[in-house]
This record gives sequence, C-alpha cells and structure tokens, in this order.
Amino acid sequence: MQGTSMVYTFDGPGAPERHTVQYFEIFGNRAIYFDGWLARTIHRAPWQTGKQKPLTEDVWELYNVREDFSLSNDLSGEYPEKLQELQTRFMWEAQKNHVLPIDDRTIERVNPALAGRPDLMGARTSLTLYEGMQGMMENTFINIKNRSSTIIADIVVPSGGARGAILVQGGRFGGWALYMIDGRPGYLYNYLGLARYNILAPNALPPGAHTVKLDFTYDGGGVGKGGTAKLYVDGNLAAEGRVEKTQPNIFSADETADVGLNNQTPVVEDLGIGPEATRFTGTIKRVVVELK
Repeated sequence: MQGTSMVYTFDGPGAPERHTVQYFEIFGNRAIYFDGWLARTIHRAPWQTGKQKPLTEDVWELYNVREDFSLSNDLSGEYPEKLQELQTRFMWEAQKNHVLPIDDRTIERVNPALAGRPDLMGARTSLTLYEGMQGMMENTFINIKNRSSTIIADIVVPSGGARGAILVQGGRFGGWALYMIDGRPGYLYNYLGLARYNILAPNALPPGAHTVKLDFTYDGGGVGKGGTAKLYVDGNLAAEGRVEKTQPNIFSADETADVGLNNQTPVVEDLGIGPEATRFTGTIKRVVVELK
C-alpha cells in the first residue's frame, strides 16, 4: 500500500515526522507539502462555473507551515527559488501518481463521451438485456445521453394485463423508464425531478407476446437538448410526444438501471416505490438498447 504508516505516532506523539511530502489536486486546485513548506494555487472555487482561466495563469503561494500554521503569510515573493522547487516537486508527484493531464472541468467529467475518455462499453452501440439484470451503475450501462436511441422490448402479457417497469435508469431525481400501467405501455423521461415527459399508449395490450419499441430522436445542436419520443406496439405507432429537456451529464451517482423493476426511488411515481411495487407482472424475454 502506498503512503506512510502513522502507527509510529501512537507510542511517540513527539516523534520526528516521517510523512514529509504530500501532493493535492482537485478540479485544477493544486498544492504540495514538503518538509515543512506548502505551495498552493487556488484555480477555482467550488461554486464557480463556466470557463476558467488557463492553468498556466494560476498564481502560486508559498508558506512555512512550521512557523505559520494558519497560512496567513505568503512568502512566494521572498523565496522564489523555494517556490519553484516545490512547483517542480508537485509535477514530479503528479506524474508519479497519474494526476496528469490536469482536468479542471467539473460535472462534464462524469460523462465519458463529454470528458473524452473511454468507458466500459467502448465503441458498442447496442446492449441486450434480460429479465433479472439489475443494479447496473451508470458507468457500466450504455450511454444514451445527448443522442438518439431506440429501446426494443419483447414481452409477454399475462391474462388480466401487465403492470410494472420494463427497463428503467435513474430515479426520482432524474432518469427514464419504459413501463406498463393499467395494461398500457408507456415511456417517461424524468428531467432532474423538475419536469416529467410521459408518453402513454391509449389502449391496453391483450394477453400474449408483444414487441414494445421506443424511438427517441434527439434534436441535436449541443448537449442537454430535447427530442421526440415515439412509442410503437407490434410495429404500429401507439403514441408520441416531446421531451423538451434531457440531462446531459449524469442521471444519478447511485441509482441504477434495472430490468423488470425499479430498485430504488421511482422514475414513474404512479408505479409506487421499491422492487415489489414496480416489478413487471408479465414476462420480459429481452430488451435491446441501440444508439443511433
């Protein structure tokens, strides 16, 4: 394990320091501690949004921590050589610990397509799912954000009709669902819990095998835009409607994608809360999600 054990301080609180170097970086804010000295630069405050100044224009400060624990006396003007030494050491530590390249973006970093990094799906444009697959975190699920997509579900409706979630992603504070209620298939897009766009077929499906397809055509022109959702049953258009806004970066940090139920907070409030209330009462043969 990397790092310095602190066990030696348990029996000797006055023992000489062994952890003599520590780097820090988050969202472009950087610092380095070395042998009683601290150099830092505040690139952005957590509440600041929008485009930031280049990292190369950041102003560094220098402190003697042993004499100035509160970091109130900036010594960068008096000891420029010491500051340069610590800046060089920061870059060495950053390279050693895989900090580079430094990325000062915030929310965009959670969406691999926007951040410019590969995700688990790679170049895959289709994902086939089966009943019982649940608890799929967002980074392990195909990324449908900011683009057109199609969801095709092959289901069997029992006598008396079907109800429940076919495929959901996210929850009460953002997500989407292909579902059935009162025997009718529907699609609901939940924008951050602030707006819900619901497209619901007018007629209940009779017992038997059916194919329910949701075709979403993204408007384009940037991220977080809207689109048109069309719901098909057995190849015939059953309902359509607008989704005026979509979430560009993330649906949830902890809610998942689930087949045949909605595990956590509900995307579709009318289905109820939890896996038992939202469990699909028919049979799901398979669900295919395709990117366009």
